[in-house]
Amino acid sequence: MLIRNATLPDGRRRDVRIEGEQIAAVEEDLPPVEGEREIDATGKRLLPGMIDTHVHFRQPGDPHKETWETGSRSAAAGGVTTVVDQPNTDPPTIDGDTFEEKAAFATDSVVDFGLNGGVTPDWDPDSLFDRPIFALGEVFLADSTGEMGIDEQRFRDALEVAQRHDVTVTVHAENAAKFNVGTRERTDADAWSAYRTARAEITAVERVCELAAEYDVHLHVAHASTPEAIDAARDAGISCEVTPHHLLLSRSNLDELGTFGRMNPPLRREKRRERVYDRVRDGQVDIVATDHAPHTRAEKDASIWEAPSGVPGVETVLPLLLEEARRGHLTYERVRDLTAANPATLFDLPKKGRIAEGYDADLVLVDPGQTREIHGEDLHTNCEWTPFEGWRGLFPKLTMVRGTVVYERTDDGEVFDDHQGRNVRVARPVPDQTIERNEEGQQPQGTENTDEP
Repeated sequence: MLIRNATLPDGRRRDVRIEGEQIAAVEEDLPPVEGEREIDATGKRLLPGMIDTHVHFRQPGDPHKETWETGSRSAAAGGVTTVVDQPNTDPPTIDGDTFEEKAAFATDSVVDFGLNGGVTPDWDPDSLFDRPIFALGEVFLADSTGEMGIDEQRFRDALEVAQRHDVTVTVHAENAAKFNVGTRERTDADAWSAYRTARAEITAVERVCELAAEYDVHLHVAHASTPEAIDAARDAGISCEVTPHHLLLSRSNLDELGTFGRMNPPLRREKRRERVYDRVRDGQVDIVATDHAPHTRAEKDASIWEAPSGVPGVETVLPLLLEEARRGHLTYERVRDLTAANPATLFDLPKKGRIAEGYDADLVLVDPGQTREIHGEDLHTNCEWTPFEGWRGLFPKLTMVRGTVVYERTDDGEVFDDHQGRNVRVARPVPDQTIERNEEGQQPQGTENTDEP
């Protein structure tokens, strides 16, 4: 395939040739080759496919919420070309046998994937690390979906194992001792945010930063929802991610969302959300990841104390960020870094995350002139709802995984390819987890993660 005259995230217009699974050339005015498909991308944006390092595809255990087929199709339709699934399924992914069980389901994925290994009191790290796990985590320091919360001693055990095997630990950092039990009598939609306090996250992140330094292990903080937690991770030299719901939604949205806005950690006050957005914009946050956590409408339509925590997001995250870029709130380069270049660097994926010769042809083509409203009934996830109902997003016209067009929106409708995703850890590369920053802790824009190799 030859994609002609595409605008890259840094504004350059280039032709991009794909041969087999990889990008063969990124140049101006490439000569045509007989027999190749040619796409005129004039006026369109071409980005590297998103690497979503935090999804819950619910299989095994809860296929009514999501399967690897529906979740990966939803990912492809949103421009996500690699997903990393978390271990809190049923059964949890905590040993060799449960890893193999999940890996069998993952063969239904149309996008590439990684499988995280989990930590519980009865996990078996020896057999788990005999398998090609992506990372250790999401390690829960407080109970969430799946009831996999552990104490500090077990977390220390996990850090010791991770250090021995040289793998990243992704942590869900909340301190249950800081939850506000005085809110348990409330029944309003804001009660969950009042219960799982910002202080619970901040103190937990501060503590895991201390432990990570003690064990000299690479730690990654999942779904940071407060500016204080982001600052603590940055000051400790630890990577962190922000979800689209913590980036764009706040407690002011809960009157409309009700229990559909319940998640862990919960939504924060608007002023905190704005400060989180500032840190995402200026380079202090490494990654945007979805924590895609689907539940059915019937399950969410319960009391604030009985509804499950979590919201879907794998299909809407990149369209929402691209819409932010189209409106000038973020740069396209920043979107590329948050969703592709930085995840590839931090999680050792040397052939992904960039539009450059020799890289995997994981590509997303969008037309900035064709934004559309987001509606749950149009999405491909099993749960068929979204907290971003009625928002606008810039959705892909085409999504490619390793040279195969896995999703395309045409005048006649949507087309999915029967592609089989690949476990990105089958051949594990040498780690390189360094993202350079300036004196203020910010990642320079348009310098470190250009589209050139």
